[in-house]
Amino acid sequence: MSETDNTDDLFKLVIDKSSLKNTVYNNTFESFNMLKDVVDNLAKDFDSYRKTVKSNFVTTLEAKHIGKFEIDLKFGGDVLLFMMHTNVFEFSRDHEIMRTPYIKEDKTRSYCGIINIYNFIADSFKYNRVNDIGYLIGRIFINKEKHYFIEGKRELGFLYNNFGKNTLDKDSMSSIIEAAIKYTVNFDLLTPHYDMVKFVTVNDIKSTLDSISVKTGKRLGYKFQADVDG
Repeated sequence: MSETDNTDDLFKLVIDKSSLKNTVYNNTFESFNMLKDVVDNLAKDFDSYRKTVKSNFVTTLEAKHIGKFEIDLKFGGDVLLFMMHTNVFEFSRDHEIMRTPYIKEDKTRSYCGIINIYNFIADSFKYNRVNDIGYLIGRIFINKEKHYFIEGKRELGFLYNNFGKNTLDKDSMSSIIEAAIKYTVNFDLLTPHYDMVKFVTVNDIKSTLDSISVKTGKRLGYKFQADVDG
């Protein structure tokens, strides 16, 4: 093989990999924009529901866009933060997805974009408690064929397990968001262990409530990963 042939192979590799990642990125960004539309519509539907039932409850469901790659959904005392990563990822060789016939048939199908779903306590943002803890409750992986699967907790973790057939559309995206809300509603704030909070510094006490540095999290002091049922 001549030096020219080697160079051609190199250039082809660069072009092919760049094209693959660009396709995955575009699919992920398109899916994220669809997610934002679904979240916005859900917030509008909730507002209409509140007006229809004419209830005295003060709970709202509010969507807030934070740039191109993040949208927040606040309801009750919680915030769901949906964030698209701008990079494309490959799975490690020992990941179970790499052993599926779908990936073995075409390894480039394993390159995915990611949309992360985090749960935070709403007061963490309201009072600027920068030390509070949030939790990754799910992440959506999207490949070049716009097929997807989800790694997540409970409701999110078991809904979607057929990577080669699942295609993201508005109905499936609505199901994902609804599952995330249901999980969050049932993921309660637990009292931290006494030994975790029995000491407090003078600085903590002198700080205002808005910036108090004592950490708060739904499972602070507990092993979140021990949620083996989800």
